[in-house]
Amino acid sequence: MQDVVAIVIGAFAALSPLWLDTNNAAMWSLIVLGVLVALSGLVHMARPEMTAAEYAMAVFGVLLFIAPWVMNFDAFTGASWTAWVVGVLAVVVAVTGLPMMSSRMHGHGGLATHH
Repeated sequence: MQDVVAIVIGAFAALSPLWLDTNNAAMWSLIVLGVLVALSGLVHMARPEMTAAEYAMAVFGVLLFIAPWVMNFDAFTGASWTAWVVGVLAVVVAVTGLPMMSSRMHGHGGLATHH
């Protein structure tokens, strides 16, 4: 389920310059990072054992969240809010996918317990 959410939010961010007021930096930040979030979801869906896709999604989410300040498009409200919301959601999706990944790798049905 997390991978589908990642694909949807990534596609939303990548396509958002079609209906948002942006400058060049905002447009390319949203397109590139949105596509990378969606691709990390696709990769993880195809290869669930690949934990690097979850970590990459989290990194792309953080980059998307800070992009309005770093790329200087925080004056574009719609583009900024899209970057912030999708960035946070990408990190949340990635983090919620990690415990399940860890339990699958260790052969447990649920979260691993420490004895």
